[in-house]
Amino acid sequence: MPHLLTVSGSLRTGSSNAALLAAAAQVAPADLTVAACRALGSIPAFNPDREEAATRLPSAVTRWKASLAAADMVLISTPEYAHGIPGALKNALDWVVGSGELVGKPVGVINLSAASRFAFPQLIEVLTVMSANVVPGATVVLDLPRRGVDAGQLAADPMVAGTLREVLAALIATFAG
Repeated sequence: MPHLLTVSGSLRTGSSNAALLAAAAQVAPADLTVAACRALGSIPAFNPDREEAATRLPSAVTRWKASLAAADMVLISTPEYAHGIPGALKNALDWVVGSGELVGKPVGVINLSAASRFAFPQLIEVLTVMSANVVPGATVVLDLPRRGVDAGQLAADPMVAGTLREVLAALIATFAG
């Protein structure tokens, strides 16, 4: 059974990005397991010296790497802060540049706001440089409210649910293919 890891780039309680990823889990096919990564806020600042001395990696980094390694595919939804990728997400990705947990792995990226024009392409560029398999059919821009939505509302919306099913189908097809 394929396993999907969802990653929200927002640490905000009640994040619309996290709600969208939870909605994806609700509409996922029964033969797909979905787990949400909740570790970004506990991952310390990337330090190449600590990475090179891998015997003493911080436990949050070890958990992050293990969750990525266990996933067959990854789906990321993130806000844009100051025209860029949120620091916690970029930091988490920096920890796996050299270790390769994303190399060849199918990854989808969902942007919740058409007004966010910078973080979306930046994230795709970072993932591409890391040799992740960024799946075009799983990389979409939606225009949804930034606050006040919950997973149930999103999963019940035919347009949102349909888009999420298409994203998941594209990831699964890439993984299976």
